[in-house]
Amino acid sequence: MSDAADVVTDRLDQLLAELDPRTTDPVEFRGRQYDLGLAWVHFPEGSGGLGLPPREQRRIESRLHQAGAPSINPRHFFGLTMAGPTVVTAGSDALKERLLRPMFTGEDAWCQLFSEPGAGSDLAGLGTRAVRDGDEWVISGQKVWNTLADIADRGMLVARTDPDAPKHKGLTYFALDMHAPGVEVRPLRQITGEAEFNEVYMTEVRVPDADRIGDVGEGWRVAMTTLMNERTTIGGGGGTPTRGSGAIAEAVRIWQEEVREKRPAVRDELMKVWVDAEVLRLTNIRASQNRRAGNPGPEGSIAKLKFAEVNMRIYELCVDLLGADGLVDYDYEMRRAEQLGLTGPPGSSRKMFLRARANSIEGGTSEIQRNIIGERVLGLPGEPRVDKDLPWSKVPRN
Repeated sequence: MSDAADVVTDRLDQLLAELDPRTTDPVEFRGRQYDLGLAWVHFPEGSGGLGLPPREQRRIESRLHQAGAPSINPRHFFGLTMAGPTVVTAGSDALKERLLRPMFTGEDAWCQLFSEPGAGSDLAGLGTRAVRDGDEWVISGQKVWNTLADIADRGMLVARTDPDAPKHKGLTYFALDMHAPGVEVRPLRQITGEAEFNEVYMTEVRVPDADRIGDVGEGWRVAMTTLMNERTTIGGGGGTPTRGSGAIAEAVRIWQEEVREKRPAVRDELMKVWVDAEVLRLTNIRASQNRRAGNPGPEGSIAKLKFAEVNMRIYELCVDLLGADGLVDYDYEMRRAEQLGLTGPPGSSRKMFLRARANSIEGGTSEIQRNIIGERVLGLPGEPRVDKDLPWSKVPRN
């Protein structure tokens, strides 16, 4: 075994000798895991890591799962995959000490506050303002499409602190207290009937300068760390570790259990989608190594773009395979599946067919991903841009 593997094994032995994950409160267990450097093993010591190769994290997670550690609650997705890497990369030592541990234990849930009604794909065109007032910032503005903001304790917030600077240069990044006076969250009802997205209104919210992540005016650079991790992570939704698992498994199940007339042409279409899903899985395994080694590059946009396309194709096929049954009520299909003893509810495919529409928008639209791939991966000429020396307030808006 390598020295890194020996260190991780010793720490895991110590953790499991001290606490039984099956009976210990999850916050206590994950707190001790953090203290032993087994939270994000590639982070520096004292910040939940050991400064070891990121490949060791998979071994940590595998052994803890075998020992009975519960799965991570989805409400902590943004903290673990996006806020954590951002804070450890750009935050001050005091901020790392204050934010990272409760982020990992699950005591603090996070959300992302980037998009605005007039600045979605054009993040640098955002209008939320932050004005300095001594040791505080007074922030006012509106954000939108903020997943899980209704249950979040902290928000990754980018605001404009210098309206006279070029628009990419006048931004600053904050860790917003979602419970602060002046923060209002309004759920947005989706086509699926759920409300996982939200609007967030900020009216003269006072944010301590101590909650600033990165230098004043460096918000764009810090935000790129968040976005690259987001795109790689969302793209990883198609990169399941086991061949034939994930969304494509539902299409195969429907074919096997519910399609009576198994026509060769439909089978061929299923196989084409299966191959695309497998290529995405293998591609994402390769791309994820860059993310685990540090900040991911623009290659994460490839995984994110293809995940959106493949996921929508899979669930379109699922609904096609179900025929008329794909149009019936989701709750009815849940009951029907239980009565028939099916391994999965057909209605879930109908719901995911609707939900998958968001895959090409969330985390950066597919159009933006194509621009990134063309310019930063393939080296193609970029789109014409306005004079970078113009102040943001004078930049022509389409």
